[in-house]
Amino acid sequence: MDARSVSPQEVTDLLARWSHGDDAALAELTPLVYQELRRLAHHQMSGQRPNHTLQTTALVNEAYLRLADQTNPSWQNRAHFFAVAARAMRQIVVDYARSYQSQKRGGGALKVELDEAALVSPEQSKEIVDLHEALETLAALDSRKAQVVELKYFGGLNYDEMAEVLKISRVTVRRDWEFAKVWLYTELHDAT
Repeated sequence: MDARSVSPQEVTDLLARWSHGDDAALAELTPLVYQELRRLAHHQMSGQRPNHTLQTTALVNEAYLRLADQTNPSWQNRAHFFAVAARAMRQIVVDYARSYQSQKRGGGALKVELDEAALVSPEQSKEIVDLHEALETLAALDSRKAQVVELKYFGGLNYDEMAEVLKISRVTVRRDWEFAKVWLYTELHDAT
């Protein structure tokens, strides 16, 4: 992979070309965003079982396939692309956690691949599903605050990037994040 520094504008330009049907832009874009996708996946998997080099790779590959498989992508910019990637990774982790819980309740007919088994530890599956459900409840009450949590917690975006994606001020993003953290903590601890 090219070790040179890649500007956000270069990524945004390639995303725009891809959005307009230029498949060559996707091929050019892939090596430029792969390391950032790995960083997002690593952030997503923090707290999971350690020493599984496969887990981050499996998550990146699955998320990348979902992103590349879109028929008419309309990427606004680099931050938007990584926000969508973060959402895809969150959904993959939640799906695997639900799959584990389903097996635990006797739904053993599901086939689990090695990558999937290494991705979510048994101890974490309930917490992942609980967090997902709390986020869904928050989204019903205030969708923007839920988006801030998703972008920050699952995507690892900073305040400026979140403000760009959501088209709000950095101060508003920070306030939403502070509120959502307290709300989620209360929601998750009152449920136990």
